[in-house]
Amino acid sequence: MYEYKFVKIEFGKLSGKPKENYKEVIKEHAREGWRFVQMLTPDLTINGVASYYELVFERTKG
Repeated sequence: MYEYKFVKIEFGKLSGKPKENYKEVIKEHAREGWRFVQMLTPDLTINGVASYYELVFERTKG
């Protein structure tokens, strides 16, 4: 059985750039036993630009 974790990385409203370094977030979670599965951009603005990333992690439960 697996457990999943979803980490939201928002973009700056003025800069349009991620507020956190997603590579560092992935490395940090890997050190804690999480495996990076996928990056999603579920919330697109009216002009089709993402307002955040969502990183999906999994690890064996127990």
